[in-house]
Amino acid sequence: MVLLRIQHPVGDFERWKAAFDSDPLDRRGSAVRGYAVHRDADDPAVVVIDLEFDEVDAARAMLARLESMWSSRPAGIAAEPRTAVLETVERVALQ
Repeated sequence: MVLLRIQHPVGDFERWKAAFDSDPLDRRGSAVRGYAVHRDADDPAVVVIDLEFDEVDAARAMLARLESMWSSRPAGIAAEPRTAVLETVERVALQ
């Protein structure tokens, strides 16, 4: 599995979440297999999104599309997003 991790502060979480849910870049059509949205426990204005892909190239292509969209600071993004493309080496669920 490959993750595209995105972290950034938002000015208004509800506004940002509505824009995220509108899916302007067509996650399914962009090879996203699933996603998770997190909020920082100490600062709920900071969101972290993990987009899951099968291939590194698909994650990098989505990142390029996102960077183009972010250039206009849409939906209350309050600062430049921090991003990383990560390859999962091991994943263990403990009960």
